Amino acid sequence: MVGWFNLVSLVLGGMAWILPVISMLKYEDHFKRWAAFSMISLMACSAALFFQIFSLYERVKAEDWAALLDTMSFIVSVSVILLIGTILLNVITINMYRKKQFLPSYNSKNERG
Repeated sequence: MVGWFNLVSLVLGGMAWILPVISMLKYEDHFKRWAAFSMISLMACSAALFFQIFSLYERVKAEDWAALLDTMSFIVSVSVILLIGTILLNVITINMYRKKQFLPSYNSKNERG
């Protein structure tokens, strides 16, 4: 059962990193769903971390102390890398699209007069 939690967590973590990259690659095509992709990315990261916590809960419930002692530092390290990486990728994506959509162009100001 714990193996399935880890597999689901791995898939969701990959999804959390792939979605902002897709948004960045489609930047020139005026990609309209970048905000939805960022939100889904953050939700996938949260779900991946939830499954890791639930995996740890199952090991504690089964009293598998050896597995906990062997894997705890690795799980914490990977979780921190996933969280920081997801936040950075989404911040970069948001900054790219924010500059493109919300800053007024100087031509439109000059035409209004």
